[in-house]
Amino acid sequence: MFIELGHFALILAFAVAIVQTIVPMIGAQKGWSGWMALAEPAATVQFLLIAYSFAALTYAFVSSDFSLLLVVSNSHTAKPLLYKISGVWGNHEGSMLLWVLILTLFGACAAWFGGNLPPSLRARVLAVQSSIGVAFLAFILFTSNPFMRLAVPPMNGQDLNPLLQDPGLAFHPPFLYLGYVGLSMSFSFAVAALIEGRVDAAWARWVRPWTLAAWVFLTIGIALGSWWAYYELGWGGFWFWDPVENASFMPWLIAAALLHSAIVVEKRESLKSWTILLAILAFGFSLIGTFIVRSGVLTSVHAFANDPERGVFILIILGVFMGGALTLYAARAGVMEAKGVFSVVSRESALLLNNILLAVAAFVVFVGTIWPLVAELLFDRPLSVGPPFFNLAFTPFIVALAVVMPIGAILPWKRALIGRAMQKLWGILALSFAIGALVWVMQTERSMLAPVGIFLGVWLVSGACVDLWLRSGRGAIGARFARMSRLPRADWGKAVAHAGMGVTIFGIAALTAWDIEDIRVANIGEGFTVGKYEITLEKVEQVQGPNYFSTQAEMTVTRNGKHVSTLFPEKRVYPVAAMPTTEAAIDNGVLRDIYLVIGDVQDGGGYAVRTYIKPFANWIWAGAIIMALGGFLSLSDRRYRVAAGARKSAVPVAAE
Repeated sequence: MFIELGHFALILAFAVAIVQTIVPMIGAQKGWSGWMALAEPAATVQFLLIAYSFAALTYAFVSSDFSLLLVVSNSHTAKPLLYKISGVWGNHEGSMLLWVLILTLFGACAAWFGGNLPPSLRARVLAVQSSIGVAFLAFILFTSNPFMRLAVPPMNGQDLNPLLQDPGLAFHPPFLYLGYVGLSMSFSFAVAALIEGRVDAAWARWVRPWTLAAWVFLTIGIALGSWWAYYELGWGGFWFWDPVENASFMPWLIAAALLHSAIVVEKRESLKSWTILLAILAFGFSLIGTFIVRSGVLTSVHAFANDPERGVFILIILGVFMGGALTLYAARAGVMEAKGVFSVVSRESALLLNNILLAVAAFVVFVGTIWPLVAELLFDRPLSVGPPFFNLAFTPFIVALAVVMPIGAILPWKRALIGRAMQKLWGILALSFAIGALVWVMQTERSMLAPVGIFLGVWLVSGACVDLWLRSGRGAIGARFARMSRLPRADWGKAVAHAGMGVTIFGIAALTAWDIEDIRVANIGEGFTVGKYEITLEKVEQVQGPNYFSTQAEMTVTRNGKHVSTLFPEKRVYPVAAMPTTEAAIDNGVLRDIYLVIGDVQDGGGYAVRTYIKPFANWIWAGAIIMALGGFLSLSDRRYRVAAGARKSAVPVAAE
């Protein structure tokens, strides 16, 4: 009964979403306050109904209710509880229900915390948000119903994909969905503003917190996915330019551009048209990502579905919302006339350059991701676009972006002199160049990748510090530090996020340039040397887990005769799913990771062993965490909350 009510709640939420889409929109057009006010309780009711439906599906997984087809296909009684819960969204139908749950959560939050928004704008935002819910609830109910029953339930299930039975993947999808589904709020604000004919500084203040929250969650989700790929897939890499990876990376780039563009609208009432377009495109790339993951048109190691009919449905949703929004955008071009003017050298120009670089980088990723599909349709031949293309085409734009960021952060608004701005940065530029040159001299027969990456990392981190120092004013050092500690959280958040990007760039460059790889056949008791470490395969034994069998190796790592670590790489087989997985063993360190993978037994009695020495690997994810922390700091600033957007503050808005 509990599960049947979950299905009924889903149907009822679909009906509520239709009402919420139509009635408040008419009320806003006619000026009927009662009809507009309906949007808030409807948003709450819709969220509660979806939450109940999701809870019912979760209960079915936890209790191993094999009368549900979805539970049979993605669970098993021997599976640990964590993976029973994560199995709810470890499949197409359940993940779409999570998608809609987060969509309605953002809509409900706009109803709960948007009390200071103009009533007509709030009604239109909630109506547009609900229209997205209507589309995806229809998609779930008509093509992807998670509550399909079986007439004769089996005794046990078929288990979840073993690759997804991992803590990283348990938390990765929820954060990712909070990110790119959260961008629906930016889209709803953009469309509502176009309908209302009002795009101004107040609108920019309202839309920024939603975009910032989505960007922070997307940052965390992408970092978790990268971390999972690093240690779970056993390939030793952190990013493979996989279509699913790119599906989340494209909206992250556009959301970052939108955040910076909205600052110009808020401060100078310029770039209105561009900012609205970015808000539309950010959610559009999220929908494109949903299409890529669920249509089966592109192959990925962790795509959710391979169903062209479902892909067509999502493509229709994409066409309706993007086509409708862009048509409205073209029709309302007159209301987005810029008021502020600025010179070529100014903070506005620097932020515009930032936007162009991020947008072009996103376009490069899009072309590389979608080109295999285009080539197959037009030329009838398979084509693969791999890391060499992305690295060559994408990297220059990120390098240029990193060079510009510290300069743009300290330029004055409206008009600036580049020479005066650089006077404050020559010292850190010289420091960054000197450290990069030192690394170039110390390394032998290596590429320029590591020196350039270190230069950019030091440049960004020290640039963020200089930015904070300059904002502290003049006077004694102690007084400046005291004033710096009292700076708005938004100022600290920006500096921390920029520094985090510098840390990540350094980590990526160092790992890529200095990575050591060794592949060999090792016999039990045999030692071998990789880099500065001696590694010995001590023994190999069979181990049984809760729902898998494992070939587990014990390997000791020493350096100059001193014990460093004992590692236990595994090769697991999940008998229910009949699928093997590789479990790398990693000795994590601040300066390096020692990464070991055990393979199959060889004809001579030895085992295939892969060894990687990964310098500064953890700096990649540390940088992502720092970026997310910077976003949370900015989000905690009272002036950037939704409700604070309409209030006048005695303290000027922090420059960025």
